[in-house]
Amino acid sequence: NLSSLQPPPLRLNGPARLAAAAWPQRGGSSSRRLRADVAGFRGSMTDYLIRGGTDYVPDNWLPAQQLFASADCLTYDDFLILPGFTDFIADEADLTSALTRKITLKTPLISSPTDTFQAKEVRKVKKFEQGFITDPVVLTPSHTVGDVLDAKMRHGFSGIPITETGTIGSKLVGIVTSRDINFLAEEDHTTLLSVGSSRPDILQHSKKGKLSFLVAMITCTDLKKNRDYPLASKDSHKQLLRGAAVGTPEDDKYRLDLLTQAGVDVVVLDSSQGNSVYQIATVHYIKQKYPHLQVIGMTAAQAKNLIDAAVDGLRIGMGCGSICITQEVMACGGPQGTALYKVAEYALCFGVSIITVGHVVKALALGASTVMMGSLLDPGEYFFSDGVQLKKYQGMGSLDGNKVKIAQGVLGSIQDKGSIHKFVSYLIAGIHLSVLQSMMYSGELNFEKQTMSAQIKGGEKRLY
Repeated sequence: NLSSLQPPPLRLNGPARLAAAAWPQRGGSSSRRLRADVAGFRGSMTDYLIRGGTDYVPDNWLPAQQLFASADCLTYDDFLILPGFTDFIADEADLTSALTRKITLKTPLISSPTDTFQAKEVRKVKKFEQGFITDPVVLTPSHTVGDVLDAKMRHGFSGIPITETGTIGSKLVGIVTSRDINFLAEEDHTTLLSVGSSRPDILQHSKKGKLSFLVAMITCTDLKKNRDYPLASKDSHKQLLRGAAVGTPEDDKYRLDLLTQAGVDVVVLDSSQGNSVYQIATVHYIKQKYPHLQVIGMTAAQAKNLIDAAVDGLRIGMGCGSICITQEVMACGGPQGTALYKVAEYALCFGVSIITVGHVVKALALGASTVMMGSLLDPGEYFFSDGVQLKKYQGMGSLDGNKVKIAQGVLGSIQDKGSIHKFVSYLIAGIHLSVLQSMMYSGELNFEKQTMSAQIKGGEKRLY
């Protein structure tokens, strides 16, 4: 008999509820009050909702503060984010995220630092997309067609301006493009550009009464890339942002110099133990020699030391990657969910961004700024086994990856997932519907622990 039920008690809604659950309480007292209100209501949850109640919170629904307050440490698989009302349009969600104190990304997804990413990529990324090119490859009329072909092989493009002195600011003589050289015979490769300049298929002279000096270039290809990749993250020169990994050994200082010359924007200190005298000393060295360079410290379960050393970002997790065995071999580490939540709670007070690995939506909800992905983005070496295309995948702590005496990673193969153009778009679409971090800090977001059976039932379905 619904008429005999008492009306639901008065409770906070909307902005008032957010204000009551604001930082630093993070919703703890508000959530407890709501539970007490509901507990004092005589009737079932169904009766309560029919009578107009809107803030029913079951006892097993926990805000993040209560979820991680227990002595049990949790991995991502130990809990689920509970669904709620979606009051925004997914495509309007802004995914701009902080990678470091000074660098922001348009999407919170980055690649992991492995040798297959870092070996030859920094300069390629530097030249992949540009605005006004202020340092183009320039040749002189005394160069040969073969020099143009060599430049094309080395840099990946063949639209090369020709100036009188081969430098920026010199008189522009013409430009050589791939259309001019693609079908030349091999004996023409030694032809001087000045000799061939009388042929319109080598150098194109302007017949206008103007004198041109080369100061910068802009290409149609770059304009197309700017249109096709609107979420690309770029620096002030409209070039893609680049990151690379360095270690703490003395030899890596030379590597750091080369990376800086190549135009790297951020370096990650790659170490299985981020809180060490070697790591702190390396951060101090980089900040003193290259104060403009952004530095990310790795596996910082003890974040204070690295933050005090002026690190610009932290990567959370020891032994949590799919190919990392540090926890097994070294008996060190911690469950990733608890580690991320507690370190992020401290680090974000100092404006230090948090990077973690895997479980994109849950990681972002718990305080991560960006998420690294290894197996999804690692190019690897492709091969076929039993009709399935696989790719080689190795950890940087493996014997093959780092030539170390004690392996902290494994070498294996994983199934190729196809083009990243498809999968990254899929991930971004999922994140659009899961912008949860602000709700987590306000106490509006609830979690629920899972049993092992629930994890298996809700996991990946092995279908073909």
